[in-house]
Amino acid sequence: MVWQKLQRFGAAVASATLLAGSLTGCSALTQPIDGIPASRVPQQFFAEPKNDLVPVDISLLTLEPPREYVIGPGDILGVYIEGVLPFNPPSAPPEPPPVNFPDAQSTLPPSIGYPIAVQEDGTLSLPLIEPLDVEGLTLDQIRDAIRDAYTDNDILRTDKARPIVTIIQERTVDVIVVREDGGGGNGLSRQSASSVFLRGGTDRSASGGLVKLKAYQNDILHALVETGGLPGLNAKNEVKILRASTRNREAREEFLAEFRKQRLAAMADPCACPPKLPEDPSILRIPLRLPPGDSPNLSPEDITLKEGDIVYIESRETEVFYTGGLLPGGEFPLPRDYDLDVLGAMAMVGNGVYGQSSQAQRSGGLGGLGGAIATIPPGRLFILRKTGCNGQIAIEVDLAKAINEPSSRPLIKAGDTLVLQYKPEEEILNFGLGTFFTYGIRELISN
Repeated sequence: MVWQKLQRFGAAVASATLLAGSLTGCSALTQPIDGIPASRVPQQFFAEPKNDLVPVDISLLTLEPPREYVIGPGDILGVYIEGVLPFNPPSAPPEPPPVNFPDAQSTLPPSIGYPIAVQEDGTLSLPLIEPLDVEGLTLDQIRDAIRDAYTDNDILRTDKARPIVTIIQERTVDVIVVREDGGGGNGLSRQSASSVFLRGGTDRSASGGLVKLKAYQNDILHALVETGGLPGLNAKNEVKILRASTRNREAREEFLAEFRKQRLAAMADPCACPPKLPEDPSILRIPLRLPPGDSPNLSPEDITLKEGDIVYIESRETEVFYTGGLLPGGEFPLPRDYDLDVLGAMAMVGNGVYGQSSQAQRSGGLGGLGGAIATIPPGRLFILRKTGCNGQIAIEVDLAKAINEPSSRPLIKAGDTLVLQYKPEEEILNFGLGTFFTYGIRELISN
């Protein structure tokens, strides 16, 4: 009698299992994903590690100042020549030279003399003599040139020719800095808040503007310091330099025209893959993290900024991954400077390995029908990774193996989608446990 009841109970459980598998959320049976085990995926489909990268020596981004300041067009000099600048009648006592105090932001000492600007052609215009070519000279050399010019023209006697030359204002270089790393938020948070922080607020608005850099400070580091420092966490850890010269602009236009030509040729063939936009050789890209021992190999010409150059800090808005299946759905930012593997990604989402799936708690599928009784956690994670030509590869990760073998934990790449599923045997076991403890025990006790 008891044996017959157990047989009927077993048949009822099996029928209910099949019925639940077809009508409820058993994605492992009804919505299978054809994945490739992580150990069999070719190396080119894995993410490049970032943990070994070290910050670049930022002193490589700044110019070494000269021992003596060299004058050039745009400098404003303070000049005092007794009896000439200002003019003094022979019978009148000489006027004292004016003293100029710099503004609070300047590092120059107080200067003496009347302000005279160095012209665009590098000359200095003074009374009674021809303009002097002072470009590339130091203050001492300019002082000697002024004295020689006035004595050679018999304007001043040698004992009276004692000009004073100082610097009132240094020349500047105007560059444009565009930064996409501004925005609200106090750190990386979960789900939508994380993506809002990553995008720099509610949109991709940029900050920055025109920056005036003093002579011998017209380099990349000073441009960054003037506009907020090194790139923030929600920007790529690199700096782009777009030169404003006509030659560089023409080179960028030629590069884009050639790319458009190749893309149109590829679109004519329906079976061809559209080419990706390669690196523009006219844009200087400076990474701020490199493998140990590597150097960006920057020359002084590379880090020197000229009039109209653009310093661009690019947002890393697209460096996100997505979650689905038994994981809470959402969009999450990737760390910028360190690696994130599958276990860390699950913890970031809020559903760590061997934790109870929130989807299983809400659904009535095979994995969740037993409620709190069904304690077998999901053990399979799929990484849906994009490939060329709008393709995709599904990487299957056995979570039990990933816990025990670090080599079985693939790193997450930008654009990945993580889908957590139960294995078929886990679905059936969870349903069997839930059914036994909710229906089977009651049936056995009642008989």
